[in-house]
Amino acid sequence: MASASQRPGGARTDMDTGVSTEAGTAAGTDAAARTGTGTAARTGAEALPRTHTAPHSVPARAVVLLTAGAACTAASGAFVKLSGADAGTAAFLRCALALLVLVPFALREYARAGGRSRRLLLLDTAAGVLLGVDFVLWSACVLNLGASISAVLLNVQVVVFPLLARLVSGTRMPVRFVLAIPVMLAGVALASGAVGGAGGSGDPVTGVLFGTAAGVSYAGYLFLTRLAGGRTHTVLPVCVSTAAAAGAAAVLGGLMTGINPPDTAAAWGWLAALALFGQVLTWLLIGAALPRLAPNVGAALLLLQPVLAVLVGVVALAERPTAFQIGGSALVVGTVWYATRSPAPAARD
Repeated sequence: MASASQRPGGARTDMDTGVSTEAGTAAGTDAAARTGTGTAARTGAEALPRTHTAPHSVPARAVVLLTAGAACTAASGAFVKLSGADAGTAAFLRCALALLVLVPFALREYARAGGRSRRLLLLDTAAGVLLGVDFVLWSACVLNLGASISAVLLNVQVVVFPLLARLVSGTRMPVRFVLAIPVMLAGVALASGAVGGAGGSGDPVTGVLFGTAAGVSYAGYLFLTRLAGGRTHTVLPVCVSTAAAAGAAAVLGGLMTGINPPDTAAAWGWLAALALFGQVLTWLLIGAALPRLAPNVGAALLLLQPVLAVLVGVVALAERPTAFQIGGSALVVGTVWYATRSPAPAARD
């Protein structure tokens, strides 16, 4: 997959590999995150010209931007936990607060480039609904398994995305993806605490179910944003998807936990940080970086996100994953790398 698609709220994903930048966000933001938004509507990368570099040249600025975007997404889970908000509230306000930043830019883009077709708006909206479901389920996973492990589990979308492409559009799935599925599932089982126990205080079984379902929802979001495509608009599709994500999060979150606005300034501050870093900044940074990097370089750098998320959870939240959970997380990250790496170029005579 040569094109990169972003998570509203968040991060952009290489559509040939299905790797999440979430990396992302409700902007990505659409642009996660989460995580990571996360990042993941599409990032601005789809609207930016692809810059060609020398075969062995890696632009340092793009590497710095992508690393910063991965770091923003990695902190998303910590912001959710530090806010003290329940899953529904965190997911809804993540999107709603991001809209305060996105709407002015979307209106300016609309005045400059006009609107999108009805078909594309419907695809943006449908993608946003799945993103809102993803945010609610992922936030619930964070509260049950911790910010570190939940970020790793979201990477199941790397396997789900090509499966969706195969079922819906008949896109051939590389053998390495098929081989990666059972290994990925084993890593998920270890990371969840099903073997060796869990380091958190929540319910590990519930957490892994929420995390896996979030990854599936995110893969559906990525698939629909790929269908929407388009290079004329950058912010408008992100904004539409984020608005739809807010609506979906309000409905599902309202049913699961209710929407309960925080009653402290500190909680609002953490949720604002979630919207700004996990959605908007993730989208801007990753969207600017991915088009300037080779797909394999971008995919490899995006694997920093789950690694950084584990570090953030340990340092900022005093989470203590068990050895089995750390091993499972490493297995998931390694499998993602294997499934998404670019094949070695054929040797020339």
